[in-house]
Amino acid sequence: MRMKQEKLQQGLTLALLGLVGLGLAAWAWLRPADALSISERRKLAQKPALSVQSVQSGQWMQKFESYSLDQFPLRDTLRGLKAAVQLGVFCQKDNNGVYLQNGYASKLDYPLHTDSVERAADKFLQLQKTYLEGKAGHVYYALIPDKNYFMAPAGGYPALDYEKLAQTMRQKLSPGMTEIDLFSTLSLNCYYRTDPHWRQEALVPTAQYLAGQMGVSLGDDYSETTLQRPYYGLYYGYAALPMQPDALTYLTSARMADYTVTNYESGRESPVYDLDKAAGNDLYEVFLSGPVSLLTIQNPHARSHRELVIFRDSFGSSLAPLLAEGYSEITLVDIRYLPSARVGQFVDFTGKDVLFLYSTQVLNNSEALK
Repeated sequence: MRMKQEKLQQGLTLALLGLVGLGLAAWAWLRPADALSISERRKLAQKPALSVQSVQSGQWMQKFESYSLDQFPLRDTLRGLKAAVQLGVFCQKDNNGVYLQNGYASKLDYPLHTDSVERAADKFLQLQKTYLEGKAGHVYYALIPDKNYFMAPAGGYPALDYEKLAQTMRQKLSPGMTEIDLFSTLSLNCYYRTDPHWRQEALVPTAQYLAGQMGVSLGDDYSETTLQRPYYGLYYGYAALPMQPDALTYLTSARMADYTVTNYESGRESPVYDLDKAAGNDLYEVFLSGPVSLLTIQNPHARSHRELVIFRDSFGSSLAPLLAEGYSEITLVDIRYLPSARVGQFVDFTGKDVLFLYSTQVLNNSEALK
């Protein structure tokens, strides 16, 4: 009798699991596919078209597997549950390399890759030797600390040796380039909580200090405009934990309305703040249209006739519009997309000041610099 009851229980359990599995499969197959994941900021795989050729080649199964994983019901809920169990039950300190502290999320970047930092410095020296010597005005460099600089020590997380990183750059680049120390001008609240980037509305003192070190003055009479759509930054998706989204705010002024931004990738003029990007996956691309290899900002009401070339990563997109007040023209070059060997085909450095402005994350992972 007891054996019959156990077999009945096992049968019911298997039947229940089978029904749950079939129900989830039917739900995944019949429900409309989501176009994108807001939390992961990426497009999701769509149902592949079925054909004899795609089945024979094996492509249909590969695409269907990606589709099944991306469109699995309650996917975000299950990702959040997994993250909560890892942190709350198994006492792990991070999820997918992302940790939370006082409402801020950051991604571990450790240890210091000295060879990567030296590679970046050598790339800057190569650019200086090839294009700047005997042509450019003053040459500067400035490092942008990531959020771990402010968060990791307090939370007991491993972090880069920032002093060694700065010293490595200093030994490589001095005396040919003048260092501008931005670390003391920044704090944790200068950054988004869910994203690695800094908040433009918090950067006016940093921009003023940076410009002042280069001999240019800036004002501070800006108006703030906040996008209505919430900003789910890069770390929001990685963390897969409940977090309040950020608000993205940009600064405007009467003089900024007359700036001319030329995007050399599209061959067209574009706005300082590309509000069409507010409908995309990454709201930070509102600043100067996001990752663009080469563009210029011209200011007919500049406080000086000086011109500046900035070699930069994505942090420069939100800072450059503030610096543009002090220069008649700023050229932004991103050698993650424009190879260094081709820069001279597009940029004339004669008489222009040059700034190398890079985050510590890029320097510690400099393989992307071409």
